[in-house]
Amino acid sequence: MLGVAITPASVQDRDGFLPLLKEVRQVFVFLQRLFADAGYSGDETWAATKRIGRVDLEIVKRADTAKGFVVVPKRWIVERTFGWLNRCRRLAKDFENLTRTQLAFIQLAMIRLMARRIARSSKTA
Repeated sequence: MLGVAITPASVQDRDGFLPLLKEVRQVFVFLQRLFADAGYSGDETWAATKRIGRVDLEIVKRADTAKGFVVVPKRWIVERTFGWLNRCRRLAKDFENLTRTQLAFIQLAMIRLMARRIARSSKTA
């Protein structure tokens, strides 16, 4: 996970996206393309992404002819990450009072995940 932004439910996803993009671009200057779902579409978001991030924003949409459940390209990456995070009991429910506490537990969960992967790969090498 390159970055996390925790916002109140009253904030639109695309409004919270731009500050997060600024933060991520400070560390990961080599990013060239971002994939986003239809919630991030719009001329304002696209223009700000070009101006602030200097990256290509690619909106991944569901096919208009699709009926019922259809796997949306690249969306599985987000859903897989949510699944990993929900393995941690503390993150399974939203009950933190402070956003910084929620952010800390998300970061701890990702650190735990990466540490386990490193330990697993070092055993096989």
